[in-house]
Amino acid sequence: MPRAVWILIIGQFVLMTGSSFLWPLNSIYMSEHLGKTLSVAGLVLMLNSGTNVVGSLLGGVLFDKLGGYRSILIGSVISIAAIFGLVLSPTWPNYAICLGISGFGSGIVFPSIYALVGSAWKEGGRKPFNAIYVAHNAGVALGSALGGLVASYSFDYVFLANMTMYVVFFLIVLFGHKNIIVSGQLKKNDEMHQKKRMEIKKLYMLSMLCSMFFLCWAAYVQWYTTLAAYTQEINISLKQYSILWTINGILVVAGQPLLQWILRKYNDRLKGQLLVGIGIFVVAFSMAGISNGFKGFVIAMIILTAGEMLVWPVVPTIANHLAPTGREGFYQGIVNSTATAGRMIGPVLGGVLADLSGMHSLFYFMIALLFVAFLLTLFYDRPLKSIGKRNRATT
Repeated sequence: MPRAVWILIIGQFVLMTGSSFLWPLNSIYMSEHLGKTLSVAGLVLMLNSGTNVVGSLLGGVLFDKLGGYRSILIGSVISIAAIFGLVLSPTWPNYAICLGISGFGSGIVFPSIYALVGSAWKEGGRKPFNAIYVAHNAGVALGSALGGLVASYSFDYVFLANMTMYVVFFLIVLFGHKNIIVSGQLKKNDEMHQKKRMEIKKLYMLSMLCSMFFLCWAAYVQWYTTLAAYTQEINISLKQYSILWTINGILVVAGQPLLQWILRKYNDRLKGQLLVGIGIFVVAFSMAGISNGFKGFVIAMIILTAGEMLVWPVVPTIANHLAPTGREGFYQGIVNSTATAGRMIGPVLGGVLADLSGMHSLFYFMIALLFVAFLLTLFYDRPLKSIGKRNRATT
């Protein structure tokens, strides 16, 4: 693995450790400490995700224009300023405003990281994206475990720890990312102009893929929004809830050898991995829907983690394969903004369903969304298959 990829992995781990001090606890803090309903909390998280969508699209463009180094620095500075606002005054409505600004900053950062790692190790295929995904979840495991522990003493320390880790990430970017050389970045692809129809087909495939990604994230986000509050109702403590995400992160890291062994023969069958992963998501939500205690949610989380290990790294990998040279940032920006849109709509949709119809209706609806995602995945690559058939017919 190239040195540049290791630097990006370390940075992603630090960034997600800092973020995970806070993001699993947002709904709990707003409902229990700020006195807001789940619907209001969902709207605030929607604001955070909405600004993240804008930041993601801008981040992809900035990557293609300015490079990964500058775009990540810009996003980091914006995020640090917003988190510093939370440290100073974690009250209403400042809490909502700062979350919105923080979402914009992190939106710039994430697509730049994925575009940078894909460009820095083009021959790696799925491996660089899987490495970033593992670092992401290792940070989630550590941050969630520490966040729940720290929050049991004081939420003020959670905000301070969050900002400290963002500052460390900024320093890693400042001194570590500057010399990362990206092959093909900022170069025009002459063939792209000759094959506009091909790019249109690829954009169609990307839109189908991103629609699936949106639905999966809209369902998945319930685990740290509406389900976070629901676990309190069924007497799962804050510490136990944090343990769920610790289990998630540990399984992602520890399960990599087994996953790579399983995927040795199927590493190029990305579509099949997506279909299996979405099916596992359905099983996880079904399990959570019939559980009324901590043990049941632990089992559901283990199943959920197996699904995300198959789905999350594959989508940016496919996007990287589809992207023309010099457009990697734009494609990753679309992917990240789509995932963020799912995280934006999901909390509001889940909060409203939970408030109006109860949690069982929420589970049924999310399972239905996952079935739609399965169908989108089943047909997303049809344009590529039609091209292959025509090529075979002419040879």
